[in-house]
Amino acid sequence: MKRIILSGGGTGGHIYPAVAVAEALKRKWGDDVELLFVGAEGKMEMEKVPALGYNIKGLPVAGLQRRFALSNFALPFKVLSSVRRAKGIIRDFDADIVVGFGGYASAPVLWAAQRIGVPTLIQEQNSYAGLTNKLLAKRAKRICVAYDNMERFFPKERIVMTGNPLRGRFSAEGVDRGEALSYYGFRGDMPVILVVGGSLGTRTLNEMMKAWILTLEGEAPVQVIWQTGKFYEREMQHFLAEHPTKNIWQGAFIDRMDYAYAAADVVLSRSGACTVSELCLVAKPTIFVPSPNVAEDHQTKNAMALVDRGAAEIVRDSEAVERGMRDAVALATDGERLERLRRNIGRLAIDDSAERVVREIERLLQDNNRE
Repeated sequence: MKRIILSGGGTGGHIYPAVAVAEALKRKWGDDVELLFVGAEGKMEMEKVPALGYNIKGLPVAGLQRRFALSNFALPFKVLSSVRRAKGIIRDFDADIVVGFGGYASAPVLWAAQRIGVPTLIQEQNSYAGLTNKLLAKRAKRICVAYDNMERFFPKERIVMTGNPLRGRFSAEGVDRGEALSYYGFRGDMPVILVVGGSLGTRTLNEMMKAWILTLEGEAPVQVIWQTGKFYEREMQHFLAEHPTKNIWQGAFIDRMDYAYAAADVVLSRSGACTVSELCLVAKPTIFVPSPNVAEDHQTKNAMALVDRGAAEIVRDSEAVERGMRDAVALATDGERLERLRRNIGRLAIDDSAERVVREIERLLQDNNRE
């Protein structure tokens, strides 16, 4: 029986790659592998992971607030308590390996494992490594990455290109486009632009859509799938009621992302690591609007890793309200640019990322058994 701890959390960008690897581990070894997740108490992983059928333990660790906050004074005590608890969890579970997916939730578990001689593997989703992973990579046996040139942050001899593990099955072929267009009530002779801002939504992209709609006369020149996010849903519904516009589908969520991708000619999106990997897999011409509100401005770095290869375009957050939809409409009607972007972004796709990470886990287990 193989016993593997998976740790990471705080955001879906850390949780869902871990779940994707868990699913791949189960596909490979079935009942011959036992999995345990470790996350941060009170964070989304404590609900999401059990809902998917996996066991999880929580630690009291918390992140450092970048502005002055009294909670920062308690942070050292929470870290020490988390490390002690993590050592107990690792020993009680009798873990063979600990796999970290970034975020502060994984730091105490990886640190504890490295101190008691349990092999560790790190999976870094972004093109600019997070602080947790940079610190813990020094003792990690393997670092799985999704971008080139990561030797800037990690020991070169331990880096393996795996891509970002994703849940679900995305591909350039996807579902039938006619079926996808019908799902949204769209016609086949007009371009489709997908504006997607994540589960909670993105203020910039929603304000961009509002500003663009105000320039129209009740009918958009393209068809738009506008995902507003839960947080902004009522506000945007109220806006559309006051400014009814044909050819626009609006919703808080997109239940069928495979349909949305299949229908879209152009995507306007933030550039979180998993989103970037999905867009490579579906080979969609994309204009990224990186969030400026993330550590180390890593979304801009993720986007530029594609822009520099001619695989995507970028509009800065500060310019998106004015330029975003204007640029997207121009792109949607430029067949040559669309084909070039589609071809270049598709070349960056890695469709077996979770399986690649599992292969590295297997190699570490074999190495450990030989020692």
